[in-house]
Amino acid sequence: MEHKFQINLGGIIDLLSNHLYSSPSVYVRELLQNGVDAISARRHVEADHEGHIAIQLAMSDMGRPQMVFTDSGVGLTEAETHQFLSTIGESSKRGALEERRDDFIGQFGIGLLSCFIVSDEILMVTRSVKGDAVVEWRGRADGTYDVSTRQDDSVPVGTTVFLSCKEGCEDWFEPERVRELIINYGGLLPFPITFETDHGAEQLNIADVPWRVDFATKQAEWRANMAFGKRVFGQDFFDCVPLHSTVGEVNGIAYILPYTPSPTAKRAHRVYLKNMLLSEASDNLLPPWAFFVTCVVNTNQLRPVASREAFYEDETLQQTRDALGSALRQYLISLKNTDPDRLYALISLHYRAIKALAVYDDEFFELFIDMLPFETSLGRMSLGDFREQNDIIRYVPSIDTFRQIAQVAASQSMGVINAGYSYDADLLEKFGAMFPNETVERIDSTDLADDFEDLDFDEREDAFELVKIADLVLQPFKCRTDIKKFEPSDLPALYLAGDDVNFMRSLEQSKEVADEHWGSILSNLANSRNVDSYAQLCFNFTNPLVRKLIRTHDREIIRLSVQMLYVQALLMGHHPLNASEMALLNTGLIDLIDSALSGGGPPGGWVQ
Repeated sequence: MEHKFQINLGGIIDLLSNHLYSSPSVYVRELLQNGVDAISARRHVEADHEGHIAIQLAMSDMGRPQMVFTDSGVGLTEAETHQFLSTIGESSKRGALEERRDDFIGQFGIGLLSCFIVSDEILMVTRSVKGDAVVEWRGRADGTYDVSTRQDDSVPVGTTVFLSCKEGCEDWFEPERVRELIINYGGLLPFPITFETDHGAEQLNIADVPWRVDFATKQAEWRANMAFGKRVFGQDFFDCVPLHSTVGEVNGIAYILPYTPSPTAKRAHRVYLKNMLLSEASDNLLPPWAFFVTCVVNTNQLRPVASREAFYEDETLQQTRDALGSALRQYLISLKNTDPDRLYALISLHYRAIKALAVYDDEFFELFIDMLPFETSLGRMSLGDFREQNDIIRYVPSIDTFRQIAQVAASQSMGVINAGYSYDADLLEKFGAMFPNETVERIDSTDLADDFEDLDFDEREDAFELVKIADLVLQPFKCRTDIKKFEPSDLPALYLAGDDVNFMRSLEQSKEVADEHWGSILSNLANSRNVDSYAQLCFNFTNPLVRKLIRTHDREIIRLSVQMLYVQALLMGHHPLNASEMALLNTGLIDLIDSALSGGGPPGGWVQ
């Protein structure tokens, strides 16, 4: 035997209010959407029909806030109310109008149900353009409905919906909130929307938007676009870019933010579908690198998801995204040719976004790479300026490594780029690949020591005892020692570690806080690397403290001093201390103080 699914309307309403729609406010959007679609449908029958929507707030006979929503659309017959209002998922945009569905906003047949989120009962009075009787449809949240008809030629063609506020939803019937929602959702709709309260009536939607206007000059268009952006977003912008795409039928404006945003910050694009607000936080219409703009756009062809608060990811959306990204790209190129000073100001704000584009776009990369700023050991500068001062483009791939070596590299007038930020390492590697005649070198802290000055024979003989004791002291920490001359002279020692050493340090520190299971996994990972690399503590022969250590004959003072210099070098290099190094810091300080106090003054054995 064949059976039919049974629909629990209460469950459907809960699904709509708590899962599909982001807020009860969408009931206003759904009413506007149904009204606009009804007017569009009537225009297929009466081409010269202008159409209008009226929304009135008043008190019902029961003393509850009430909304009366009227549209001069196509209306419904009695048979259509049974078909479209009482069947979940059925839509009047299907069937006979299937071939013209692109003219309509809604296509899922669930829009009117959203009104049950704020009202326990929906009363609809409608008269079809086909000339049938006036139909009165009354639906309730328990899943029941009544339909009655009457002959009344005084009722105009169209539909009126009556909603009485249910308990707990009073805020959604407040005049100021409803007014705000009408402007928010329907501000760009091409049909007049009249809002009436006890204080009178007013038309809320604006007469037109900039992309629907033909301007006499580009300057006039720019001024109108900037004024529109301030009205929509409530702030002044750095600049604006008109957006057009034949794919998706998109028109709008992108606004360059006047501040530097985080690449991970959620965008706040206002996106309209057939002039009805779809989302105020759409994040999939522009390319990921375009996080330096916020935009307001209208599309006529992109496909919305069921909640109509986002778009389906499909080929059309991807092509639209590419077209809008191309418009932003062309704007930047045009700015480079026409107003380079303004471009430099833009780059200072939004270099991360431009770097992101340059990573993926070879032509754009070639045009802009020398203008992009980088943090270097010689100060912040563009890559073009850095190349003028350095024959070799040296960079380190992590921020911590840069912090370790920046001071030493700067003291030796060596240019090193900090490529630890997003996109920087990719850009420098790409530069080396695209320009093979340029030398690009990735270095770590151990490479820096290659340029330090070696000691002569006598100096090395003098320092032999210090190095020997230091090697013994630091053996448990897998650290060898050396001594050279380098700047700055006030730095007594430098901790040098390659990628393998830093990787093993991070593993060991993770093991210290991991449980037994994860500790075993990390141990296996460490064993699989089969790494037996040692770090290096390089003493600075030019440093006065190191010279005193060389001249002292107290081995205990040397031992304690080496321990403290090791810990200091780790901290100055921004290396987190592991448990054994923390213990060394604590006991070493105490021992050093005790040794000084026991000597009744400065540690014995120091040669002044």
